[in-house]
Amino acid sequence: MALGTVAEEVEVEIIKPRNDKREYRRIVLQNNLQVLLISDPETDKCAASMDVRVGSFSDPDGLEGLAHFLEHMLFYASEKYPLEDSYTQYISEHGGSTNAFTSSEHTNYFFDINPDCFEEALDRFAQFFIKPLMSADATTREIKAVDSENQNNILSDAWRMNQLQKHLSAKDHPYHKFNTGNWDTLEVRPKARGLDTRQELLQFYDNNYSANLMHLVIYAKDSLDVSQSLVQKKFQEIHNVNRSCASFVGQPCTSGTSSDSCQSHPNQTRSQVEIYMANNSRHSALQGRGKQVGQQVYLLVKSDWTYDFSFFKVVIDLTDAGQEHFEDIVALLFKYVELLQQSGPCEWIFNELSAICETGFHYQDKIRPMSYVVNVAWRNADWLVGSSLPSKFTPGIIETALKELTPYNVRIFWESTKFGELTDLTEPWYGTAYSVEKLTGSTIEQWMERALNEHLHLPAPNVFIPTDLSLKNVSEKMTLPQLLRKSPYSRLWYKPDTAFSTPKAYVKIDFNCPFTGSSPECEVLTKIFTRLLMDYLNEYGVNNTDYGFQVTVLGYNHKLKILLETVIERIERFEVKPDRFSVIKELVTKEYQNMKFQQPYKQAMYYCTLILQDQTWPWYDKLEVLPYLEADNLVKFYPLMLSRTFMECYVAGNVEPDEAESMIQHIEDTFFKSPCPISQTLFASQHLTKRVVNLERGINYFYSAEGLNPSEENSALIHYIQVHQDDFKLSVKLQLFALIAKQPAFHQLRSVEQLGYITVLMQRNDSGVHGVQIIIQSNVKCPGQLDLRVESFLKMFETKLYEMSGDEFKSNVTALIDMKLEKHKNLREESGFYWKEISDGTLKFDRRECEVVKLKQLTQKELIDFFDEYIKVGIPQKKGLSVRVYGSAHSSEYKSDNRGTAESNSIRIKDIFSFRRSRPLYGSFRGGSVHTKL
Repeated sequence: MALGTVAEEVEVEIIKPRNDKREYRRIVLQNNLQVLLISDPETDKCAASMDVRVGSFSDPDGLEGLAHFLEHMLFYASEKYPLEDSYTQYISEHGGSTNAFTSSEHTNYFFDINPDCFEEALDRFAQFFIKPLMSADATTREIKAVDSENQNNILSDAWRMNQLQKHLSAKDHPYHKFNTGNWDTLEVRPKARGLDTRQELLQFYDNNYSANLMHLVIYAKDSLDVSQSLVQKKFQEIHNVNRSCASFVGQPCTSGTSSDSCQSHPNQTRSQVEIYMANNSRHSALQGRGKQVGQQVYLLVKSDWTYDFSFFKVVIDLTDAGQEHFEDIVALLFKYVELLQQSGPCEWIFNELSAICETGFHYQDKIRPMSYVVNVAWRNADWLVGSSLPSKFTPGIIETALKELTPYNVRIFWESTKFGELTDLTEPWYGTAYSVEKLTGSTIEQWMERALNEHLHLPAPNVFIPTDLSLKNVSEKMTLPQLLRKSPYSRLWYKPDTAFSTPKAYVKIDFNCPFTGSSPECEVLTKIFTRLLMDYLNEYGVNNTDYGFQVTVLGYNHKLKILLETVIERIERFEVKPDRFSVIKELVTKEYQNMKFQQPYKQAMYYCTLILQDQTWPWYDKLEVLPYLEADNLVKFYPLMLSRTFMECYVAGNVEPDEAESMIQHIEDTFFKSPCPISQTLFASQHLTKRVVNLERGINYFYSAEGLNPSEENSALIHYIQVHQDDFKLSVKLQLFALIAKQPAFHQLRSVEQLGYITVLMQRNDSGVHGVQIIIQSNVKCPGQLDLRVESFLKMFETKLYEMSGDEFKSNVTALIDMKLEKHKNLREESGFYWKEISDGTLKFDRRECEVVKLKQLTQKELIDFFDEYIKVGIPQKKGLSVRVYGSAHSSEYKSDNRGTAESNSIRIKDIFSFRRSRPLYGSFRGGSVHTKL
């Protein structure tokens, strides 16, 4: 291919969805950088993603995590923009966000931003790949950040099992490597060998970050010609050394006549089997899904791949009873594989999958431009299609893939707490205890001969595949949801599709059942009820809430009503199968038991919610009552639960008003108007309320707790400031403060002070009660010290706010307005926004437009006055709450902090429920047939 002087448009067919109005162009710059340009005149965000065809597989020996570390370092500064963190600050101040990730063979960098700032953002982004600055000081700090990131994952069973699978692979294959990196691999060991990590980093960058190994995707509001000119100007200076694309030949797991069985001890209470079968090509003809299989297992099938190899992976969750039948369950899996092999490739199944894939491709939802460019960039040559569109039916390829799935070519990983004392080996990076046993293929075949006949069969045809994809003609264009129907039994909010032009619908039915929240026992029984429903319906759309349960169905509207009626019929004719009850009860019990293994910051967030939200039961109360609940309890509870109910309903999308009404009428007829109705209307006193604790002004409350996992060193802090209850003017002031303070908080507390990898300032909304919270997870400082560092930051930010220029203030206001005017990308996103208003009871569907009006009226002095009245350290009217979770590294500080006396204006919360009962509550926006504030 001959290249032009600057760039050449590549003549290649870009297949795009039928409903996609965007324009695409592929070009190659003179430096061999491949670029895909996307023009979307309707977009309110621009985005870019640069995918570099090098990842952790390319880490030099003895410098594990170098590729990941480089990903971190490129965010700091560049020759053209030497101010540290200025790139991220610019993105944040102009309504955008940015991130990156490192995988085995790729490193991907991406951002989005408001359109009028795209050109400068793109120029700053391009410097990552032209002349980045990687100072010695930043290098040391960011090694600590990488180490902190690794520490956050060190107790995660998912990370531990992934690394164990890699550890047991061939040592001469890069799959074997530890890819995150830590202080030891990036600082201690290199120094011991006389290596300078920074010099190695610079060399790795120079050797691998070559333009010919990069794929850039640009998503812009401008025309393709304008974008092409911009890209040529910004990215043509990227150095090209014509680096060959790395290839990692060979299989990481040798195949032959024997298999491995590995037993390991997880941190959480669970038993899981992962079965890996090698597959010689990533272009596997096999599809996977999740499925409940009998009383003892839950099955998930998927594939993991790189460019040179792939695994066909089956994950099986075992009950306690299932652990006693491990051999039978493995045998059953291979008997099903044997069934597939004997049945041979079925064209009707291929055609069904083809129809699903093709419909999914051509009617795919629009997503955030940033997510879109990332998805497209890593596909490289496949660009938009990837594997979305099926090829022709080729039985030979399917047969070849099926033949590779044999008991002679398998690795079995079995996690169970019962292996605690039975392991004799330790994985070096995460410390996972494990043991390995050799299995022969003939052994598994013997298990198959002994296994019971479970009447295995191929799946039945899918009756829910849509065939009518036409769009409805809605005569009245509603831009906001409207109350379409109201009765003593329900309220229906309706919003037709006026923005997306897709044959899809969204339906949510919220059952408010007062008896479900009356005790921990009732709440647990409701949870088991919804889980049993999902079990019977194969995991579809039912979940419990604090006050009842919800049914959610979404997808193509053609057969959505049939699906909804199927779910409703299951609820009406619900039966408790004792064997399935036992299985679900065990799974729910383990979920509650595993709460103690949550990361400390999640524990702190949980305590914060428990303190603030009235009428909530703690998880440990639910765990305590579980052993005493039997199937007969649910049999008796089910009719009581549904005896009084009210339905809050939302129907949106490609649905006509009479269709929406008929859906709800059908549900009312089923529950309330049958000859023997199972439900009655709520009494006025029973309607749902959502009430939140009103913190006292001038008091800093704090609640301290030891971390629930004694093996977890990290501590966590939630520093929460309560501000207002759903006031537009206060809301925009709070949002503007959070926008301006977010990045400085991250930079100071995480990048400069290195308090912890998880550091974020964000808004908080509890049923219409708004505030701001700073979340930090750290193993270097205890929560009390973290609290002091947060206050120190707020004092520092006070100076920044007071000294902010008028232009900077206006720029931030404009950025926030642009964010609020950003259109919803798809029906699910739009429905989620409106449902939040319905669920909270605020019903301000035009919230964003009203807030824009308030923002345009806001002055800089009003923002400073807001800070001085609600946020500033030491002010008498501030309402503060600190939730502190102490990890094992700070156990002595926990004891001393608890013995100490509280400072002036500080009150220790000793008992959450006594505190909740002692405080007044905000009024509820919900509570009757018409939402009103109490």
